[in-house]
Amino acid sequence: MTDRPVLSFGERTYGRAELDALTEGLARRLVARGVHPGDRVALMSSNRPEFVVAVRALWRVGAAAVLFSPTWRAGEVEDALALTEARHAVGDHEALAAAMPMLSLDEPIEAAPPAGAAAAWPAPDPTAEALLVFSSGTTGLPKAVRHTHASFGAAVGHWRRALGMTATDRLQIATPPSHILGILNIATVWAAGAWMRLHRRFDLDRVLHAIEADRITIEMAVAPIALAIAGHPDLESFDLSSLRYIMWCATPVTPSVAESVTARTGVGWVTAYGASEVPLFTCTPPGRTSLTGAPLDSVGQPVAGVELRVVDPDSGVVLPVGATGELQARSASVMAGYLPAAATADVMVDGWYRTGDLGHVDVDGWVRLTDRRKEMIKVRAFQVAPAEVEAVLHRHPAVADCAVFGIPDAADGEAVVAAVTTRAPVAADELIALVGGRLASYKRPRRIVFTDAIPRLPSGKVLRRELRARYEEQ
Repeated sequence: MTDRPVLSFGERTYGRAELDALTEGLARRLVARGVHPGDRVALMSSNRPEFVVAVRALWRVGAAAVLFSPTWRAGEVEDALALTEARHAVGDHEALAAAMPMLSLDEPIEAAPPAGAAAAWPAPDPTAEALLVFSSGTTGLPKAVRHTHASFGAAVGHWRRALGMTATDRLQIATPPSHILGILNIATVWAAGAWMRLHRRFDLDRVLHAIEADRITIEMAVAPIALAIAGHPDLESFDLSSLRYIMWCATPVTPSVAESVTARTGVGWVTAYGASEVPLFTCTPPGRTSLTGAPLDSVGQPVAGVELRVVDPDSGVVLPVGATGELQARSASVMAGYLPAAATADVMVDGWYRTGDLGHVDVDGWVRLTDRRKEMIKVRAFQVAPAEVEAVLHRHPAVADCAVFGIPDAADGEAVVAAVTTRAPVAADELIALVGGRLASYKRPRRIVFTDAIPRLPSGKVLRRELRARYEEQ
């Protein structure tokens, strides 16, 4: 019996049985290093087959995978280790290796005979931690979103049904595996028995060539990828006929961009909306695309298994159909909570997750987003906490005060802008470099705006909307 191919990376293809044998081998090595059920293990890795093996091996052992972004600097790694109390480390990044002993994924993984081996491992407790991903908080430091085997398993089931994914589908993954979308796609492809191609990083020509050569059926596109596709001068030269649709997720659709791609390729779009805390809220219903009447100005309809309601953001009163308010979700896929645990109470109300997004649901169930109550800035699907960037800017002796806010950006969804008051002359490039040297590149301000004063309430709260309005006027 042949080993059915399930994953490709470059010129290398892996079968399901081969990946199972590698998973078993790495699981045994983890146990030999002292990893026990219930341990949290930091995993900081690029997008590669060994990442898939590592996550599955950790779950086989009964440990939780704590996903660190490979873009993080040393300080961010140290903060995340302190927050999660990870006991072990696996990966391919020097920042993690410098912080604690790390099992390197650059070392060959010795495959173990799979026959009967997997049965020796007890099934994981559904209530045990399976996955921790990071979501920035307005207090400055990242929060760890805790998912159990049950909650993440429910999310995988929701995504699989929403995509209409079957064993015949073929998907390529160029988004970071540490982001909820990356790990969700990987786990869903595996659960469906489908096929995936991993890309170490996003390269538009490689992605388009892969659609053609690999006969990709579902393509994922966050805003920068969608914009890049629309702007490709030779897009018509690629055979994209294998695509069932292109999925736009992480940010609301820019209709002109989506329509341009459809006009040039004949491929329709599907939209989705989710968060690290509840990986999927809404999606265009299966079988529908922008070509068959699905509206591009909507993030879809609530998926089966997820309840969605709209409430008054101040009183908490549930609002009628068509009214605009805060969107809240309840589902088996909701996170188990945050680290630090105290932050959980800010977003959970009687089992409902407060998204912080404002919007409304029409009579046909289509959900439309209008604004965000949260101060988070969303850059290429990654959340940036203004307070985290402000804390770095305040380290510069010339900075008297500062406030960070987001502005719309066609390529990245939003761009980071910092308003700064100074006590001594300083160049904007110097402040941008300061942030870039301490935080991930996507958190670096696109622009520095020097101002005489930062507008604040008497309580000290920054009036970011006022800053944003001033910027737009200028």
